[in-house]
Amino acid sequence: MSSRTLLRCLLGAVLLLPVSSAVAVGGPAGPAAGDRAVDYRGLRLAVPDGWRVVDLDRNPGACLRLDRPTLYLGHAGTQAECTGRAVRNRAETLHLEPLDGAPPRADIPTVGVDGGGAPPWARGDSNEVRYALRGSGVMATVSYGDAPDAVRELLAKARTAAGGVPGGGRRGRPGGPGVLARPAVAADGAPSRTAQAPFTGPGFDACTAPAQGAMDGWRAESPFGAVGIYIGGRARACAQPRLTAGWVGRQAGAGWHLMPLWVGPQPWHNAATGLSPDPSQANDQGRAEAEGAVRAARSLGLAEGAVLYNDLEHYTDRRTWDAPVVAYLTAWTVRLHELGFRSGAYVSANSGAKALSLHHDQAPEAMPDVLWAAAWKGRASVTDADMGLSEGTRQWAGRRRAHQHRGDYDATYGGVTLNIDRSWVDVDPAELDGPRPVLS
Repeated sequence: MSSRTLLRCLLGAVLLLPVSSAVAVGGPAGPAAGDRAVDYRGLRLAVPDGWRVVDLDRNPGACLRLDRPTLYLGHAGTQAECTGRAVRNRAETLHLEPLDGAPPRADIPTVGVDGGGAPPWARGDSNEVRYALRGSGVMATVSYGDAPDAVRELLAKARTAAGGVPGGGRRGRPGGPGVLARPAVAADGAPSRTAQAPFTGPGFDACTAPAQGAMDGWRAESPFGAVGIYIGGRARACAQPRLTAGWVGRQAGAGWHLMPLWVGPQPWHNAATGLSPDPSQANDQGRAEAEGAVRAARSLGLAEGAVLYNDLEHYTDRRTWDAPVVAYLTAWTVRLHELGFRSGAYVSANSGAKALSLHHDQAPEAMPDVLWAAAWKGRASVTDADMGLSEGTRQWAGRRRAHQHRGDYDATYGGVTLNIDRSWVDVDPAELDGPRPVLS
């Protein structure tokens, strides 16, 4: 969950020349000046200058990052090159893949489109929307910063090889301004479950949900028993093409303790991904983000009672951010409780943890149920010092803690290498229902 924007290994995935029989760049009736024409499965798009074009069939390890303008083509592969967790700047990206075989993603909404022209205006809680373009047999996944208008316009101008609009020129179903498209509940039929049995031991998280083969190999050969998964949020760095209710169910069935992470607005100044420095507005953001996280959790088959973690990255200007951070995370907690879920907060031991601790006794009932603190000092423990708390405190006493003690490194088990952050987890959801100790 490093706040740095890690972009290594991306240049090797950029393809600006013809790459396969299904993908070609340029050709007759080329793009306007400054654009490039890209043909994909009968569609011709004018890709803006400055966008990368990544062929995922040729580069299965390429990461579907959401912070650089990119056209991704084909079904996602292993995404072995993924690094980073939260990003300051979200970009417009477009992922085109065959409709046949597109995964039933539950973390973002899918809108069916029967005709051509601009797809309906819709937004998602995580600034990502999928359009099932039935007329052309293509799934188009759009991500954006403030609004999806630029990528929708790119799709609206797409043409078939014969020169028509995809789907025969019929208009798509209308969607009024500001329509919020929501994921279906338990999209691929998996039963609801908390997937959070009591657990003490090492856990990891990666930028994108690993492939099933990787999860199986790591379950058999690694020391890890808990896994963090990024279920959504406007500052999420990587797409999650494998994140379905079925994926969640398989990991729960294998005995993994799941730690769902929501990467909402962050303590930095950015219109698309930033937290408001006004505590009143940050409070409103916390409630709204909790509602989005619950929608994603329910669609992934996570039952009420599960702990949902808000990923809020490190900040140095505590004078500016402490008050809105506390307002945001307490509002997040209260709203999650109202909706039947438990609250977790992933914060830096040197900023967010100290802010929460300082204000703990003002509203102990509104504090997150679980504190997950990051301090990359290599100590696998949840002591007060490692959590950024005062020595001898009873705050988050008992099995209510996790400590991320190492980050951004490659680990290999079962022949599969993943870039991960590593944590020591000590969480028992049964203890979260009991009385909360406070300072005497």
